[in-house]
Amino acid sequence: MTEGLDPLPPRPAATVMLVRDTTAGIEVFLMRRVQSMQFVAGVTVFPGGGVDERDRDADIAWHGPDRQWWAGKFGVDPVLAGALVCAAARETFEESGVLFAGPADDPSGIVSDASRYRDARRALESREVSFGEFLAAENLVLRADLLRPWANWVTPKEERTRRYDTFFFVGALPEGQRADNDNTESDHADWCTPQAALDEFEQGRSFLLPPTWTQLDSLHGRTVGEVLTVDRQVVAVTPTLIEDHGNWEIEFFNSERYNAARNHRAP
Repeated sequence: MTEGLDPLPPRPAATVMLVRDTTAGIEVFLMRRVQSMQFVAGVTVFPGGGVDERDRDADIAWHGPDRQWWAGKFGVDPVLAGALVCAAARETFEESGVLFAGPADDPSGIVSDASRYRDARRALESREVSFGEFLAAENLVLRADLLRPWANWVTPKEERTRRYDTFFFVGALPEGQRADNDNTESDHADWCTPQAALDEFEQGRSFLLPPTWTQLDSLHGRTVGEVLTVDRQVVAVTPTLIEDHGNWEIEFFNSERYNAARNHRAP
């Protein structure tokens, strides 16, 4: 991070909080990024990533709220809104194997076993095909109605590595499907309750960035049904990095609690 330089332009990105109900309460699927990653290596995150230009394809087969509806929820133009929804579904499939899609001849149906598309998943990861091409080849439609808008966070302007304008979605694990860790970007993935994830961070067994920590905190104590019926007002949050005696502190609307948890593990 260097003073006096113009901020890097943030790249649009989408991330999905994949949730399910259990006897222990709501659980969320989390992944730990491999140490070889150039950005936020070793950090625990939700499935997600940057928007691919091909995600903007207006011909992608679609079922559910249209791009204009999503544009209104996220405060962006319809083309970007559609790309964000597409990226959310694509990245979730690539990184966890969970597919928010249904058959084109019955778009209200949901894929019950996404493992049959393993080869296509590899092709998506390697960018050999686009998500729209995959859906068309398999006679599927994107089930946009299985996702809900949740939050929007922008990487601090002081960050000099790379910046993202990340839109958070929430979606329930489709019946019959399973989430896995069969990808190249994470070395561990599992389901856990939001509180357990927050406790592991405070105890120094994992690391959470403020957006992930905040969303986990927002899920705690809810059921999947309650989460999916929440009508969230999505407002962009851009934290600020402040240097304090050689250390960087992050400031946002709930930073006092986050920094207390972070400093509890390593003052």
